[in-house]
Amino acid sequence: MANASRQVLWEYWGTELKRHRENAALTQEMLGEKVFVSGGYIGQFEQAIRRPQLDVAIRIDQVLQTDGFFERAWRKLIDDQRYADYFAKVVQLEPLATRICDFESMVVPGLLQTGAYARAITVAANPFATDEFIDEKVQGRLERAEILKTGPVDGYWPILHEAVIRMPVGGPAVMAEQLEHIARLMRKRKILLQVVPFSAGPCPFMGRMVTLMEFEDAPPTAYTEGARSGTLLDDPATVKRVAEEYDLLRATALSPEESLALIESAAEEYRQCASTT
Repeated sequence: MANASRQVLWEYWGTELKRHRENAALTQEMLGEKVFVSGGYIGQFEQAIRRPQLDVAIRIDQVLQTDGFFERAWRKLIDDQRYADYFAKVVQLEPLATRICDFESMVVPGLLQTGAYARAITVAANPFATDEFIDEKVQGRLERAEILKTGPVDGYWPILHEAVIRMPVGGPAVMAEQLEHIARLMRKRKILLQVVPFSAGPCPFMGRMVTLMEFEDAPPTAYTEGARSGTLLDDPATVKRVAEEYDLLRATALSPEESLALIESAAEEYRQCASTT
């Protein structure tokens, strides 16, 4: 389900909330008092600006006597969500960014992943998941990559560690396709990518990932991620420090031309390996 479609469903949730509230002759403030949130929050729920917590949806059903409608709708929307809660905000910000800088130390960034690569990564992290679950996650990742067709105004500037290239995710054929996809984007000047080689030794963000986003009318942000958790940083001093570390990382990386040559060479090696198996 596309982000736009999901937003429409949340707007429907809010419209129904307003309709039932008004039928019950309750103001936003009156309903808010009964479900232990402010009237302003109720207004934001109705406009689909803010999404309620499950316990609030349950209390709304109880107050408005809607036979569990809002709880069921809430669960459906959340259960269908393709992005973890801690990452959803990043997905919303990506299309608004004027520049995006990604560093990945182990996997290809989501914006660059092919379908086969994304599937292999998703299955590895969810070995008991249904095909429907896997398909939804992969589709969500591919939809994010649509922003590269027009691209941020000032470009997408990812940096990969060489470990990303050498990790045989999905097998040789999948890796060959993935690296050829990256090389194609580089040759078309859709992205400006660099690789930190093994020979560079220690570097900033070792074993971690980071995403920096700049905006036309808002302060820049930095996003970091751990096991089942992520943090979106917007404190100017903190983001500035992360950006400085990213600059150090860029200084240790190969030039874009050298990086492209390395990626094309690795793709050819994977392609030859795939043809002999």
